[in-house]
Amino acid sequence: MISKNKTAGIGRRIGMASAGLLAIVGVTSGLPAQTVSDNSVPTVGLNIPENMQIFGKLDPNIRKATAIVNEAVITGTDVDQRINLIVAANQLKLNPEEHDRLRLQVLRSLIDETLQIQQARTNEIVVTKDEIDQSFARVSQQFGKSEADMRAYLRSVGSSDRSLRRQIEADLAWNRYLRRRVEPFVNVGEEEVKGIIERLKAAQGSNEYHLKEIYLAAGPDRAQQVFDNMRQMIQDIEKGGKPFEYYTQFSDASTRSTQGDLDWVSTSQLTYLPPSLAEAAQKMGVGEVAGPIEVPGGFSILYLVDKRQVLMADARDAQLTLKQLTVRFPPGMTQASAGERVAQLEKVTHAMQGCGNVAKVAGELNAEVVDNASVKARDLPARLQEMVLKMQIGEATPWFGSPTEGVRTLVLCGRDDPQTAALPQADQVQSRIEQQRVNLRAQGVLRDLRRDAVIEYR
Repeated sequence: MISKNKTAGIGRRIGMASAGLLAIVGVTSGLPAQTVSDNSVPTVGLNIPENMQIFGKLDPNIRKATAIVNEAVITGTDVDQRINLIVAANQLKLNPEEHDRLRLQVLRSLIDETLQIQQARTNEIVVTKDEIDQSFARVSQQFGKSEADMRAYLRSVGSSDRSLRRQIEADLAWNRYLRRRVEPFVNVGEEEVKGIIERLKAAQGSNEYHLKEIYLAAGPDRAQQVFDNMRQMIQDIEKGGKPFEYYTQFSDASTRSTQGDLDWVSTSQLTYLPPSLAEAAQKMGVGEVAGPIEVPGGFSILYLVDKRQVLMADARDAQLTLKQLTVRFPPGMTQASAGERVAQLEKVTHAMQGCGNVAKVAGELNAEVVDNASVKARDLPARLQEMVLKMQIGEATPWFGSPTEGVRTLVLCGRDDPQTAALPQADQVQSRIEQQRVNLRAQGVLRDLRRDAVIEYR
């Protein structure tokens, strides 16, 4: 994906939250995640016998996580360091099977990065050390660290600045290659743009849903096992064990490569989804996970990332001025003691009488205060969004947190509601379509590079 901020993609990829292709406000969204056939042998354009016999055994221990890609070596250390960074950044706890799957995924990513760097160099595109240094500094800032602290952090989690710098180089080189060799050949006609704007006008006020999906195929013989596994996934996601995007790597849907992203789906486009998914999507709240949902050929888990109305103002776009109070608890405080302390804190904040008294109350409570005058409501966690949008100026949320990390409350000190959403300008629509098409062509180029590469696994 091309990004004007050259380091933005790095943070997303480390955080396992890469975005899918951009939609034109839901008009050109992708549609179903999968097409399931009832045939025992899938139609894939290959001559696969129905009653096949497999000779030999695939032993995953034979193929090590090391590869030579067009004579460029990817070592086991390269793989381990990238895995360690992903695990640390996402605070993952992996069992051995999950760790093995992540290892294979990381190896594939490193192979793609190598191919991207090689393709850029073949086209006389070079990323300099100074450019990588500057990007490393920006990524460090995204982690809230200095460059020295970032290097120390990477070492402490079993990774290295070399691993991160390699990822930065691949990202910069590939973006530059796309700008020079792909973007100039992407054109969008004026009539096409006009048509999209007209469809937007016609759809004004209708609902759109930004959905992500995990789909697992399941025949009658293993339906219960798959169902139970997916329930375990949902429990883990809801407890905060692993993000939804982590589990998309196991999905059988074609959207696995974009972390399950179905993009923005309009109400009319929901008819292209299985009825059970369409019905669930319309009942979900933002940030909720639903499932397992039975669909033809298996089960799905849906995640509603966001919801909006076409060309209508959204209260969650309100600009908020907030003050956050944080109270730390002494080590070893029990849940019961923490509950009693929070009850005392609630009495104080209920009697606070507006933002003008925040500093005074913070002093009484020995609380830390953080001011932020430019928070969009939609950037808050879903549960806090709902609370804050119902509050009056000067009111505080209930205290939230834990005995180990302390508790916090948000005081609403100002709110600027959004104006009616405007129809996008023609150049904005054109830019988004062009970016979609560049992304599609980029995927095609990378597929060709994988197909033609000489890769030796060891």
